[in-house]
Amino acid sequence: MTSPSIVWFRDDLRLADNPALRAAVDRGAPIIALFVLDDESPGIRPLGGAARWWLHHSLASLAERLREKGGRLVLRRGPAARTVRDVVQDAAAGAVFWNRRYGLPEREIDADLKSSLRADGVEVASFAAALLFEPWTVTTGAGTHFSVFTPFWRACQQQPGPRGPLPEPRTIARFEGDVPSDDLSDWALLPTAPDWAGGLREAWEPGEPAARRRLREFLAEDVGDYDRARDEPAAGATSLLSPRLRWGELGPHTVWHAAAEAGGGGRFLTELGWREFAWHTLFHAPDLATTNLRREFDAFPWPPLRPDLLEAWERGGTGYRLVDAGMRELWATGHMHNRVRMVTASFLVKNLLIDWRLGEQWFWDTLVDADAASNPFNWQWVAGSGADAAPYFRVFNPELQATKFDADGRYVARWAPEYGAGSALRPEPVVDLKESRGAALAAYEAVRRGG
Repeated sequence: MTSPSIVWFRDDLRLADNPALRAAVDRGAPIIALFVLDDESPGIRPLGGAARWWLHHSLASLAERLREKGGRLVLRRGPAARTVRDVVQDAAAGAVFWNRRYGLPEREIDADLKSSLRADGVEVASFAAALLFEPWTVTTGAGTHFSVFTPFWRACQQQPGPRGPLPEPRTIARFEGDVPSDDLSDWALLPTAPDWAGGLREAWEPGEPAARRRLREFLAEDVGDYDRARDEPAAGATSLLSPRLRWGELGPHTVWHAAAEAGGGGRFLTELGWREFAWHTLFHAPDLATTNLRREFDAFPWPPLRPDLLEAWERGGTGYRLVDAGMRELWATGHMHNRVRMVTASFLVKNLLIDWRLGEQWFWDTLVDADAASNPFNWQWVAGSGADAAPYFRVFNPELQATKFDADGRYVARWAPEYGAGSALRPEPVVDLKESRGAALAAYEAVRRGG
């Protein structure tokens, strides 16, 4: 068999536990490892700045890993369906393999491409790699999708257990034909004018090898404290695996089984379940980033936007220590502790009365782990408009949250030191917590009563 196989990498930038790559290796033909940067196809959401930074470095790592195995990464930019077909024709490929995606625009692209390639006599197969349970496999007794997490996760746990992770191939047979590749640097994914990514470089090392090291470190050193300390932003008990899962440097099957074998079940595995729930929700509500799941919230009386308040929130200048510390951590590192994410999101929506979609857009641009499901799903949860959402009357008090979860002030001292005792630099609050909470509750009550 001489016609090469194409492995189309997407959000699965790894060699281990990669079913599409395993299928190509098993086919026994030379392999073209292909990544397509598609920010042109209808419905595809262009990546934010922090995500583009991560993608550059993760692709560089993947290219090096492939070279170590004897392979080569081919980079192309353009509409995915056309670009993949071009590579099939250039190489006279006999098979194309990929791992499935779950957003509607991506599914439509993949389905159309699969149909057209098969019509041309090309073997095409897709595989489950990004989720433990695919969205159509977990349904209620009535055959509908779940809108509440607890019964959803209970139903998942009643499914056959997640498969074991697949080993990475020992070697990859490289296709020696003429298949041109873009140069990664020509994609200009990295910021240059200005270069704002210094904090990201200090905080992260993208790529599969670093991801696997972090998983081992977390399970060896931190998972035992996860249940107790995961809500304390200065405790260092969180896994920091979210960007690894978002970019597929680790697959969820690998994380699941490694955690289970290390005795790290419980709450940590439930957080994997929350990630699943977000993706299942996106599968059934593809406009999750723009449309309220609970449509009664379409009538929410958002006041006219005050750009000064939005900018104060974005830049960490609200006058509330935990909010400002979190937003500065986000700007510096492309990441924010999950408890602080909830506090900062609640403050934007329920104290500043700014539409959750504007916060979701800011996080999309600044988070290295922003994905099409979890980012809008969690914003809608905080806003009260989403699946299994926090009730409309739940308003996180940022001062009480700081006292409870950053009692010794270490987190705030690192990211917002002007809030230290005796400091004359503490900024004035942009809103009064009691008054703004009352305004939010009145608005939500109007929605609840139908206007």
